[in-house]
Amino acid sequence: LLLSAAETFVIISGGIDLSVGFVMGLSSVLSAKVMQALHASAASEPASMLIGAVVGITVSLVPGLVNGVLIARYRVPPFIATLGMWGITNGITLRICQGFPISFLPSGLTRLGNGYLLYVLPGRAVSFFHRPAGLAQEQIREVVRIFPNALVFSLLVLFILWHLLRNTRFGQHTYAVGGSMDAANRAGIDVSGHLVKIYTLSAFLAGLAGVFNVFQTGIGNFTPFNAMYELFAIAGVIIGGASLMGGKGSIVGSVIGAVMIRLLENGMSISGVEPFYRFIAVGLILILAVVIDQLFPDLF
Repeated sequence: LLLSAAETFVIISGGIDLSVGFVMGLSSVLSAKVMQALHASAASEPASMLIGAVVGITVSLVPGLVNGVLIARYRVPPFIATLGMWGITNGITLRICQGFPISFLPSGLTRLGNGYLLYVLPGRAVSFFHRPAGLAQEQIREVVRIFPNALVFSLLVLFILWHLLRNTRFGQHTYAVGGSMDAANRAGIDVSGHLVKIYTLSAFLAGLAGVFNVFQTGIGNFTPFNAMYELFAIAGVIIGGASLMGGKGSIVGSVIGAVMIRLLENGMSISGVEPFYRFIAVGLILILAVVIDQLFPDLF
């Protein structure tokens, strides 16, 4: 969801960002490495988690800023600039983690990342953010968990991005740049500056996704699979009605597209379909969505 939201802004502006998967991996590994070092030095869990998260997100801004400068100032095609950054972030991340997950992190990570906003023991207790204290083993099974933290976090970020794209000057300029850069220039929009902001925002959201991945898994997780996340993110945006030509798209559409892809993956997994067929299915859906957009541009 976060990566699809990042790609939404980029694709509406008429570009593409192939680096988000490995920017996410860089943020995940780097934030976990900092948390590991602080935790080993007897720093408190909240401080370790907070500092690690801030470092991971802050460093993830650098690839986006570089992408934006290359594309806006030096006229490097978005495909080439972000593909180059894809390789650079891949190499840096592998150098940091040596190809292995970063473990031995604060135990509070997964409790927060996989926790719930509200816990209810019917007729007895209600608790926010953690299970009611003093439960017997048999009572734990009766606890009703409501609103996962992951869902609350994602919806909050997506609402902010929806508002940014729909109701602010930044969003209007994004559509204008994607519709026609020449027209946007004549209208007085700083197209170069705006593109830098868009690619920096894309990297920020990828970094945010990487940090949240650490909170959910409890490790700094970097695997070659991260390279496929940009495929799923782009597919979600296109399935949600955006155009690769720019000027069209929405956060709500991208969310629907990302959810559809996840439902497809889950359905195929439950049906026992081998994993590589899922990649084939997503690729075919992406091609089909682009073909439909080209043949019927006013359909969505």
